[in-house]
Amino acid sequence: MEKIQIISTCLIGATTNDESISYKNSTPKVSKIEMTPWDLRFLLLETIQKGLIFHKPKKEENNIQKSSFIDHLKKSLCHTLHFFPPLAGRFLIVKNSDDDTVSFFITCNNAGVEFIHANTPKLTVSMILDSTHVPNIIHSLFPLINTRNFEGITKPLFGVQITELVDGYFIGCTMNHTLVDGTCFWHFFNSWAEISRGHKIISKIPILERYFPEKIEVPIHLPLNLDDEKLIEKIEVPTLMERVFHLSKENIVRLKNKANDEMGINSISSLQAYLAHLWRCVTRCRKLDAEKEVIVTIPIGARSRLNPPLPEGYFGNAIHGKQVKTSVGELLENGLGWVAMQINKMVVSQNSEEVVKIYKGWVENPVILKKGSVYEGNNRLLISSSPRYNIYGNDFGWGKPIGVRSGMANKSDGKITLFPGEKEGSVDIEICILQETLQALENDQEFMEFVTKT
Repeated sequence: MEKIQIISTCLIGATTNDESISYKNSTPKVSKIEMTPWDLRFLLLETIQKGLIFHKPKKEENNIQKSSFIDHLKKSLCHTLHFFPPLAGRFLIVKNSDDDTVSFFITCNNAGVEFIHANTPKLTVSMILDSTHVPNIIHSLFPLINTRNFEGITKPLFGVQITELVDGYFIGCTMNHTLVDGTCFWHFFNSWAEISRGHKIISKIPILERYFPEKIEVPIHLPLNLDDEKLIEKIEVPTLMERVFHLSKENIVRLKNKANDEMGINSISSLQAYLAHLWRCVTRCRKLDAEKEVIVTIPIGARSRLNPPLPEGYFGNAIHGKQVKTSVGELLENGLGWVAMQINKMVVSQNSEEVVKIYKGWVENPVILKKGSVYEGNNRLLISSSPRYNIYGNDFGWGKPIGVRSGMANKSDGKITLFPGEKEGSVDIEICILQETLQALENDQEFMEFVTKT
């Protein structure tokens, strides 16, 4: 397929001298930000990569002249970065000589974000959206490819690539995962779209102060040696395939009702029901031994669980992963309702006390996730992203997006990315998995009964 043609690459920073925009009291002035366990645990992993697909605007609908299109996006990005100073900063590492550890900080020095303008003369919107499997060229539509989060010491913490398609645009963003989680990623994306549409100030100002419970000493000391070559060694990843499956609102209701009816309750959520369906079907298609342990890791958001909850607009990681484990035999023999209930029990247990316990436990025994250890294995599913994010509200001034895709960062066998569907109440499930498993899943009658290709 057609390769990407890079037209220009530059670093751009936040604008603070535009007289047409009032920055007064818009965001706190900070120079250095402490980092929490929620942030630090991602240091050795890769970034967040998500991108939106747009049709090219019709002339009568477009207030932005084509000749100034890229300049308009650059200018609006500069304005938006003012409200999000960490994104244009870098990481600062301090060596603690007293205990041979290191500490990380975010320095808001406005060193700049990477901005790439690219072109694909033969790639069309339909070639992306109508392809049965996600085409590999998608992975080239993002900046800062193959970047580990700790490299933010010297590399940009955020990058944007605007790629012109034959009949559309792809706006791919790469954001350092040690800096933010998915909630923050889309908070920024939504804010940039607002500024691009002509808003002078964003609707939700980010809160940059990090959360630290009582009796936590700051900064956190990490027993980490960044000179260790093993930390940056390349991981051999098997050949993986990706496909996006669509769950309609009606089929989600069917799965939820089925799970609750089987258990004689009504407390199983839609998310828990369709994750249980996915977990069972993928496991069956992997053809594993009945005694083998299988694991699904689900992101648990801390913002609303803490007491008191974190303020709206908290800008930093506020998630931890929680596993649900069982055997292949139990998973497949007990039915949808039983599996959904195991997920439900885990989610319900994650109250404020449990969230703080996990947080403090990490400080006492830091475990920094590594690709190739925690996330690899044909007995695992890793759930990421959320169908609750505001993706299709990202109108930059020429219409709403028509699709969303993720990059190759942190992809492994069993990586599941959830997006809201274009129609309200529906969900798109992006599955990254071994080719033979995906083919079996596509032929699995029970799975395909509830899904369609997007």
